[in-house]
Amino acid sequence: MKDLTTGSIPTHVIQMAAPMAIGMLIQTLYFLVDLYFVARLGDAAVAGVSLGGTVMYIVLGLTQMLGVGTVALISHAVGRKDQDDANLLFNQSLLLSFICLGITLIGGYGLGGAYLASVGADAATTREGLTYLHWYLPGLALQFALVAMGSALRGTGIVKPTMVVQVLTLLINIVLAPVLIAGWGTGHALGVAGAGLASSLSVAAGVVMMWVYFVRMEHYVSFRASQLRPRIETWKRMLAIGFPAGAEFALMFVFMAVIYSVIAPFGAAAQAGFGIGGRVMQAIFLPAMAIAFATPAIAGQNFGARNPQRVRETFRVAALMSSAVMFLLTLLCHWQPGWMISRFTDEAEVIAVGTVFLQLISLNFVAQGIIFTCSGMFQALGNTWPALLSTAIRLLTFALPVLWLSRRVDFRIEQVWYLSVATVALQAVISFFLLRGQLRIRLAPLQAGGANS
Repeated sequence: MKDLTTGSIPTHVIQMAAPMAIGMLIQTLYFLVDLYFVARLGDAAVAGVSLGGTVMYIVLGLTQMLGVGTVALISHAVGRKDQDDANLLFNQSLLLSFICLGITLIGGYGLGGAYLASVGADAATTREGLTYLHWYLPGLALQFALVAMGSALRGTGIVKPTMVVQVLTLLINIVLAPVLIAGWGTGHALGVAGAGLASSLSVAAGVVMMWVYFVRMEHYVSFRASQLRPRIETWKRMLAIGFPAGAEFALMFVFMAVIYSVIAPFGAAAQAGFGIGGRVMQAIFLPAMAIAFATPAIAGQNFGARNPQRVRETFRVAALMSSAVMFLLTLLCHWQPGWMISRFTDEAEVIAVGTVFLQLISLNFVAQGIIFTCSGMFQALGNTWPALLSTAIRLLTFALPVLWLSRRVDFRIEQVWYLSVATVALQAVISFFLLRGQLRIRLAPLQAGGANS
């Protein structure tokens, strides 16, 4: 356990964000390696894998329900010096992860085909997407165990073991990708099935490594069979914080489905261009996300320790750092967006779509950094409903106009990206003002308590 209630806030942010950023940079490399080999399979494969990958947002939503509640409540317990409650929360989180694993496998294999058929540009894209999803689902399901263990450690201020496991997991994936997708060394290329299988095998290895770490090295939170029986009251505490955060990602799934649906008439090349551009965007987002991910544990421990000034300082520091990183990434995407897309495909139409997407969408990077930071602060304060509200407003202000535009004869794909930029800016403003209100409401009792003491 690491005490984050004393010492320099900027130092804590850097010390927690740096290991996560390293892991995320390795993840960036994985994204790019995986994308490189899948892109060699053609437009239908790229579009299919991108479509199948959107199911990840549903899983991310469920893992957020699990992880956000775990980080927030364990960080509060650590701030109160209540190790027993931290242990109970960890074991209940682990139990919920096994339940979610089963739900993911049943839902994914049962409903995945119908979803892909509804948004795929053509039969080939749908077929490739379904093949990828079937092999990727075990890895998605195993993410819950990784999230439960990693979130418990993050709540106690420890991030290096998770980073090491993440790096090793991604390195395994990077090695397996060319072997399974392209048949390097074996002569048996599995195509998109190999991409999904590589991910599933690497995640399984990560779960084993994290389990070994907890059994041999971790002492503050640990496996306790007596605490693995369902505790409904504890579930309610966790889901009260985690449910809105998870619902955010469910809305992101809807958001992505809307985009794929409205651009489907432009063909598989358009969906492939958006898929490549989206992967590149996700990859370069990761350093800023590392800063935001450090926020809940730091602000959460100080909230639990009843130190409102340090909670506010955590937001100021994280927001400035995140905005600075996002501004630099904006410049990067305006410098040579076409070059970044062309590293993965040589098809002119795909490059054109991906280039325009990346150049326009980068205009909202700073705003997105503010949103990430506000979301982390909502988690730390134990109320994630405002973050869900801002995301819902963004979805409504995006989806309704873009569906209307898509029915016009003069509809152009660039209109989708312009509308996305505008709605992200709106979401950033809403998130900021909602956070100001939550800081005022949630920290007032702590300030009053400090004044009385």
